[in-house]
Amino acid sequence: MSWLQSLKETYDSNHEHIGKELTRANDKKFTLLPISHTTQNAHIEITLTPDGDFHSAKVLEKENTLIPTTEASASRAGRVIAPYPLHDKLSYCAGDLVDYGGSEKEKNQFDAYIAQLKNWVDSRHCHNKIMAIYTYTKKRTTIKDLIENNILYIDNGELIQKWDKTVEDMYGEKAPIYKVVPSDIIAAFVRFNVRTGVANEKAIWEDDAVYQSFINYYNELLRDEELCYVSGEVIPSTNRHANKIRHAADKAKLISSNDTSGYTYRGRFDSSDEAVSIGYITSQKAHNALKWLINKQGDVIDERVFLVWGNDMVEIINPAEDLASTNPIFSADKIIKIDTLENYANEVSKAMKGYSGDLSHTSNVNILVLDSATTGRLSVLYYRSLEKELYLNKIIHWHATCQWLHRYKKGEDKKEIVFYGAPSTKDIGFAAYGSHANKKVIKGLMSRMLPCIIDGRKIPSDIVRSALSRASNPVSMDRWEWLKTLSITCALINRQEGLGVTLNNDINDRSYLFGRLLAVAHNLESWAINTQGGSRRTNAERYMVNFSNKPLQTWKNIYGSLTPYKDRLGYKATKLEQLMLEIMDRFSYEEFNDQPLDGKYLLGFSSQLIALDQRNKNEEEI
Repeated sequence: MSWLQSLKETYDSNHEHIGKELTRANDKKFTLLPISHTTQNAHIEITLTPDGDFHSAKVLEKENTLIPTTEASASRAGRVIAPYPLHDKLSYCAGDLVDYGGSEKEKNQFDAYIAQLKNWVDSRHCHNKIMAIYTYTKKRTTIKDLIENNILYIDNGELIQKWDKTVEDMYGEKAPIYKVVPSDIIAAFVRFNVRTGVANEKAIWEDDAVYQSFINYYNELLRDEELCYVSGEVIPSTNRHANKIRHAADKAKLISSNDTSGYTYRGRFDSSDEAVSIGYITSQKAHNALKWLINKQGDVIDERVFLVWGNDMVEIINPAEDLASTNPIFSADKIIKIDTLENYANEVSKAMKGYSGDLSHTSNVNILVLDSATTGRLSVLYYRSLEKELYLNKIIHWHATCQWLHRYKKGEDKKEIVFYGAPSTKDIGFAAYGSHANKKVIKGLMSRMLPCIIDGRKIPSDIVRSALSRASNPVSMDRWEWLKTLSITCALINRQEGLGVTLNNDINDRSYLFGRLLAVAHNLESWAINTQGGSRRTNAERYMVNFSNKPLQTWKNIYGSLTPYKDRLGYKATKLEQLMLEIMDRFSYEEFNDQPLDGKYLLGFSSQLIALDQRNKNEEEI
């Protein structure tokens, strides 16, 4: 199934949301657009009476407005005259602009606007509110009314385009509309509304009867029927597809064939229709569903879109998220006591059953990554459509194999969370490149991690090496950042090694054992420092880089430096001293050397710290 077909099915499955405004957690409002509609930031709102007389006007702070559109107006650019059917810029909808300094171009734009609006009014699908707007605009008094209501201003009979020092001396403080539209005032976008006095009356851009009126009218104008390569139906086709996919100012298109003089299709086809033909309704539904999904649940990093959705249940577990964001059973107040990877996988599987049960047997899960290299072209970097059971099994496998115990602050409120599982792909970028990494680097890493999660590929070695290098250098960052980097790096290495979080006393790998030794030394020294109210770095932390490169030589220095701390703790240090001797006894003579350590030393280090922390808690409870 193609991504276009999946998006079309999503649109059809969510028809009850069409035209309904929703709000995301960041207070961003969005709508599942009706067919033949788009959104535009409006600067001026003009309210009319049912008879088409001017009532009032006000300046808006670029309010996103649902407006009807034609194929031509949706993709207009440059000098092309292609008016929107109802709401538009002053240069299009103000018929008296030529009386206030407008040119022949603005006159032609209004003539095209009013002629197109008249065709809608004359159709059998005309709505009373549309008739009122037509009656008003054909009077050609829009600029005059806005001037009289102190929205626009004139100088020597001509409309003031820019509020400069001369105008300020004349009128004083800058007028609101000139703050919203700092230059080229005739580009201010106008939206119309009609007030009938009915209780709880909807604004015209929220009235489903109005937008259905245009849909019915415009569908009758569509003539050229072709085989739609997406739906398989013979329906009116289009070669003008939607833009504004990621946000209202986005000019990039996913499908375009307007370069008739280049190499878009010439040399193989005479026209773009021979390459591919897509139905107008199909294109509208797919693109409108995509915009809605991106606003609703997409993750956008430096203009790159990461989107996951289900066909019949839009919201589905995101592979890029960690388990703390996915299910509350993995949060701080319900830490799972895990002994084996198998037990952990079972716990993850139980957590996923809620998603599995809410999806039908035929439901698919779609993963889509989009980005643009230029302002005009948007490309699909990654797309997968998986049967929901297969998808959830892959997610379960990821969280069960790339898991560690994490304890760090997360979210806008910086609340501390504790959970077992795989880190989010954003946090993997944090571990590999730091908290101030360039967004381009992070979005590249997130794209590279998706095949590891969905297709089971190995984590790229450069990502693991970078995270390992940073985790081995705690003095280069704040303590909280190092602890977060350490646990995430351990999860990445654990995916390769499969050793588990729980301390394994049967592992005699030299790197793992050296890591355990370092953890005991760190624990002993930090314990002694804390008894005197100190908080400085331990020698184990300070010499960690040297330790990973020359473990035996560095261990001798670290071990020797522990003497004053053991003296300070007295008999309390006996157990830790005995533990260090037990670990050293597990080395073979040949392996207790200065060869550099691999990533397993961090697993040994972290597992030993977790075990010591748990032992201390158990002793406190006794």
